[in-house]
Amino acid sequence: QVHLQESGPGLVKPSQTLSLTCTVSGSSLMTKYTAWNWLRQPPGKGLEWMGAIRDDGYTYYSPSLKSRTSISWDTSKNQFSLQLTSVTPEDTAVYYCNADRTTGKGWNARTETYWGQGTQVTVSS
Repeated sequence: QVHLQESGPGLVKPSQTLSLTCTVSGSSLMTKYTAWNWLRQPPGKGLEWMGAIRDDGYTYYSPSLKSRTSISWDTSKNQFSLQLTSVTPEDTAVYYCNADRTTGKGWNARTETYWGQGTQVTVSS
């Protein structure tokens, strides 16, 4: 079973950089066919995918957030991190990390998703 846990400050001031870490247990970050994602859910809105880092270290981002988002990993600590720059109150949300893992091939392929519990981040002066 893959377990993920988000950590980071719950309050960030406008214009600063939001930094969150996801600590993974039960799996290596380099396990094949796994994407490690960051998502968020602002109050009263739906879930928004922000970006991901793959098992080979390749990163990709939501076009709407790409200019402000950076995802990295520390394989020695089995952690991956999110940085969001120039935050505004509109970045207030519950932030989640998750893992999408695909097993099998062809018609037998299936994807399992594992979630962290989420962490509230408020942007306010």
